[in-house]
Amino acid sequence: MPQTGDFYKVTLKRAHLEWGNYRHTSTRGTVYGEGYLQIPKKIALRFNIFNSNQANANIIYNCSSVDGLMNNVQIKASGSSSAGDPYAKQFQGNGNLQVFGSWYSQINAQVGDIILVRWVSPSSMTVEKI
Repeated sequence: MPQTGDFYKVTLKRAHLEWGNYRHTSTRGTVYGEGYLQIPKKIALRFNIFNSNQANANIIYNCSSVDGLMNNVQIKASGSSSAGDPYAKQFQGNGNLQVFGSWYSQINAQVGDIILVRWVSPSSMTVEKI
């Protein structure tokens, strides 16, 4: 589990910004406005950020943006790089896959922008476009 003060930076790619319509799957239809926040594998390993494959892991976090546009939104650590892998590969809205897509739109995020993720407690984080 991440500790207060832990942080990482991630460079946005098109898939992060347009998850609902720019993906390579046929499992569901196009949904505009969805987005996610990548968790690089080395970060997931270093901070023990698990997905639901890990029994009893905390996968729900609170997230606020430094700019004030998101305030204490519930997000979920999810996805995996291979079937059964217990380490998460992304944060997404918990029950609302448009949480990050909406924020990206509000801050006019573009491919190549850098997002700073910083934990303010083991279960709460802030995000900031830097």
